[in-house]
Amino acid sequence: MLGFSDGGGGGAADDLAQLQSTLRAIELACSFIQVNTDPAAAVATILAFHQSPQPYKACRFILENSQVANARFQAAAGIREAAIREWSFLAADDKRSLISFCLSYVMQRASSSEGYVLSKVSSVAAQLLKRGWLEFALAEKEVFFYEIKQAILGSRGLDVQFIGINFLESLVSEFSPSTSSAMGLPREFHEQCRKSLEQDYLKTFYRWAQDAAFSLTNKIIESDSGVPEVRVCNAALRLMHQILNWDFRYGKRGTKNSINVFSDGSRLDNTSSKRTECVIVQPGASWRDVLLSSSHVGWLLNLYSSLRQKFALEGYWLDCPLAVSARKFIVQLCSLAGEIFPSDNAQMREQHLLLLLSGILPWIDPPDVISKEIENGKSGSEMIDGCRALLSVATVTAPVAFDQLLRSIRPFGTLTLLSMLMGEVVKVLMSNNNDEENWSYEARDILLDTWTTLLASMDGSGGNAWLPPEGMHAAANLFSLIVESELKVASASAKSDEDDAYCQASVSAMDERLGSYALIARAAVDATILLLGQLFAERVARLHQGRGTVDPTETLEELYSLLLIIGHVLADEGEGETALVPDALQSHFVDVVEADKHPVVVLSSTILKFAEQCLETEMRTSIFSPRLMEAVIWFLARWSYTYLMLVEDCNLGNNQLQSPPSRICLFNFFNEHNQGKFVLDIIVRISLTSLMSYPGEKDLQELTCFQLLHALVRRRNICFHLVSLDSWRSLANAFANDKTLFLLNGVNQRSLAQTLVLSAYGMRSSEASNQYVRDLMAHMTVYLVELSNNSELKNLAQQPDVIMLVSCVLERLRGAAAATEPRTQRAIYEMGLSVMNPILRLLEAYKDESVVIYLLLKFVVDWVDGQLSYLEAHETTVVINFCMNLLQIYSSHNIGKISLSLSSSLLNEAKIEKYKDLRALLQLLSHLCSKDMVDFSSDSIETQSTNISQVVYFGLHIITPLISLELLKYPKLCFDYFSLISHMLEVYPETLAQLNNEAFAHVLGTLDFGLHHQDVDIVTMCLRALKALSSYHYKETNAGNTGLGSHVAGHTDPSGNFHEGILGRFLRSLLQFLLFEDYSPDLVSTAADALFPLILCEQNLYQRLGNELIEKQTIGDFKTRLANALQALTTSNQLSSWLDRVNYQRFRKNLNNFLLEVRGFLRTR
Repeated sequence: MLGFSDGGGGGAADDLAQLQSTLRAIELACSFIQVNTDPAAAVATILAFHQSPQPYKACRFILENSQVANARFQAAAGIREAAIREWSFLAADDKRSLISFCLSYVMQRASSSEGYVLSKVSSVAAQLLKRGWLEFALAEKEVFFYEIKQAILGSRGLDVQFIGINFLESLVSEFSPSTSSAMGLPREFHEQCRKSLEQDYLKTFYRWAQDAAFSLTNKIIESDSGVPEVRVCNAALRLMHQILNWDFRYGKRGTKNSINVFSDGSRLDNTSSKRTECVIVQPGASWRDVLLSSSHVGWLLNLYSSLRQKFALEGYWLDCPLAVSARKFIVQLCSLAGEIFPSDNAQMREQHLLLLLSGILPWIDPPDVISKEIENGKSGSEMIDGCRALLSVATVTAPVAFDQLLRSIRPFGTLTLLSMLMGEVVKVLMSNNNDEENWSYEARDILLDTWTTLLASMDGSGGNAWLPPEGMHAAANLFSLIVESELKVASASAKSDEDDAYCQASVSAMDERLGSYALIARAAVDATILLLGQLFAERVARLHQGRGTVDPTETLEELYSLLLIIGHVLADEGEGETALVPDALQSHFVDVVEADKHPVVVLSSTILKFAEQCLETEMRTSIFSPRLMEAVIWFLARWSYTYLMLVEDCNLGNNQLQSPPSRICLFNFFNEHNQGKFVLDIIVRISLTSLMSYPGEKDLQELTCFQLLHALVRRRNICFHLVSLDSWRSLANAFANDKTLFLLNGVNQRSLAQTLVLSAYGMRSSEASNQYVRDLMAHMTVYLVELSNNSELKNLAQQPDVIMLVSCVLERLRGAAAATEPRTQRAIYEMGLSVMNPILRLLEAYKDESVVIYLLLKFVVDWVDGQLSYLEAHETTVVINFCMNLLQIYSSHNIGKISLSLSSSLLNEAKIEKYKDLRALLQLLSHLCSKDMVDFSSDSIETQSTNISQVVYFGLHIITPLISLELLKYPKLCFDYFSLISHMLEVYPETLAQLNNEAFAHVLGTLDFGLHHQDVDIVTMCLRALKALSSYHYKETNAGNTGLGSHVAGHTDPSGNFHEGILGRFLRSLLQFLLFEDYSPDLVSTAADALFPLILCEQNLYQRLGNELIEKQTIGDFKTRLANALQALTTSNQLSSWLDRVNYQRFRKNLNNFLLEVRGFLRTR
């Protein structure tokens, strides 16, 4: 490494020889890498060069003299690496000199054909300027920017102008947190730089780029496309676009809106649609003069339209860089919003958008003409960008304002144009006879996002009250065309012999697109509901007319598609929240006064009657294919959760007199006093049919168990009626006794058991609910008890049919355990209690069957999780003892250990199996911990006879030896393990002191491993644990207690070597980590919270470590700076020795300043 340094003791000849030697070495290494000759040695040479101290002279020499471009590239990288590393001890003149050299270098060689070298040097200049940003005086910055400004304004030629713009692109990128380069500095430094650039320079840079582009416009318009001005103008447009894409966060007064300076730097706004990115631009009122008051937008539109007209016959032009950049910039200006528009001048926003829309119209209107041109070979990129522009406008305007924009220049509104455009795209999609996705697919997604943006807020705020009649008509026509398109695709898929993606899609695969279709339909429900009813009735009639004579496949596919569309129109997903009837369906059909005449009721009833026909064997065999049944079950699940037995207060409000009759009709028709119970019985019978009559149809069974049946028990008022139905009793009886349901896969077994147990809420009393669960699960528990008591268990258990049945029963027990509620807790506790001993015996019998072992463990995990918080002290003792026995058996049979003699494939499979087991055991221990935090039993804490913390630590003592470093590579297992460790050390630090030395060392050893993990969350949990340990010890010792006792004290081994105590070792390790290792800046605050109590506990060691660091410094100035920084770390900001919130905050600030001051020169090697 030293061979690459600049040296300093020899004469000029020696220096030149050294520089030439370095140049040859780097050139040779670069050539070796290029031809793949000994690349490892070549990389080592370049790495040594980058890491050598003060290689600046050599780097300059290479940049100025080498004929190898890659060598010059590496020299630029060497300047960057060394300067960032050594910045703290570089002289101020040297810092400025390095930046000036890089800028001069690129300016002088602006015409070079090796652009990547110039970009690298320019990037290095930008990074170094940022590194010194907070220490450079304003005048020093102005010196740099004066040169850049002169270059950008074109006084030094086009090539230099391009380089100047390119430098500002690099600079803006470096100051944006999401794209900045790592410098080993706290996030606060980057945030301060960001704030300064945004407030003081960003608009200035924009003006420079704007002026540069303005000055080139006439020449570009008057000349051919190949003039060099085009390249510079394109760069200026890119820079302006990049600047407006900045995440503006600071107002005119420098205030910041709820920004976490330790965030990851990503944008906070989440206004983009699901499929298409659309970032709102909000630069603030100070940008009004640049973007709105000037002729900026008009200039940009004129530039693009002039060039577009000039090169109308040149098909390539639409996709050339200048055209793409201009359109991208125009689309971006469409999303301008916020304080830049005065609150008292709505016309300014309207005029701005109208101006942009006028310029964009030729890209998209008339849609049919442009579509034909694209079909004949024209690029579709302009049409797609026009669609993006409409999405941007829709994102920043209300629907009525969006529609009004076009009326001043067209005889129709913007919604009509949007409908025409979408309609043309749908027609192109229908006529697309090949499998390749063309421009129309992307355009469809963008336009659907536009409709979604416009209609989503209206759908939840009073239906289509804001949509004008013309807009409703446009939406109705568009929806009709969409449905026609979907039915055509469905019909065609029935004829396809290929493994078509449409045919193989699950019932929820098109949810996103169908959700957008639904919003369009709800914008014109008067027409669309009737249309859907008519189409569905026609297909059903066609099925019956052609039974036995006509192949029904096409019609069945169309019905499948219609069920999905209708399901989305009538109901929202409702996942995780109470499903409500969409407002658009509530607020329309006001003239309807008879419930059975309401269009929504008519459409729902038609589908319910059709679905009921699957109960007839002949109809089921001839019509209801498994695929169609999937759509039927999916529809019934979605519909039931929205319409079946509605709770009136949720939908009508407390004062039903204010609700229109049509709304009351809609809500009351399927309630418990009308048709609700009858419909509920039909749905349950259909569910049972789908489970019993379609064996092996996993997707259908999953929809039935997870969606339909689960939807029925989500509402308690439905449970009251469910348990009284003969059909529900038939389902429960089949669950307990019918062999067909035992063939369901494990996940469906678990879900079905959970659903049946949850329905017990509908019984008239708690005792009746518990008895219902006992009766339901009795067959399962009896089977396990009898099997475990069988004298031939060891042989019997290995039979395949027994393994399958045991697995099935365990999945059902898991499902019942997961359904634990206060009303049924007693029965589920008794269920688990009755199988405790069988579980332990089966654990021994199936020690070599990993699948069964995992199911056994997961049942115990789920059962303990549901039960523990309700148990009294003596019951808790029983559960704890059972868990202790389970852990001991698991450990004694070496179930968790992996034989290294296995082949690589078997070894990997074994690791996965044991990973699942150990993760389940960790979850079990975590659930046991919850008893001390959530306890609904009548016993007080003092009467608890079992110490949960000791049990959990005992479990850790058993489990941790089984968790190898290889297994900790599984992220979920690693997270669960350290989550438990962190929680235990935070809640029960005193118990850690009671562990024996071996167990204590093992737990703390894994903690040390976690501190050096790559996952920030893992490191954070370990730091929190360290904080808890050290703060506990400090507080206890201050109170006169022993704290962690002998574990903290150092000891001398038999060889006479002294070993520091555990807190001392962690203090040393954490300081090493903070000062010398790479880590996320987000960890600094958490690390500060751990370091503060560690220093208080080990003040003498801290002083000694500080002195060692100081003595290692060979430069006097560094010694002084480090000594002052170490002193300030523990004394500045009025820091005291109390571990309270204020002092933790003060120490965080101290540590940030400390790292900013010393980390740079300490890491120099």
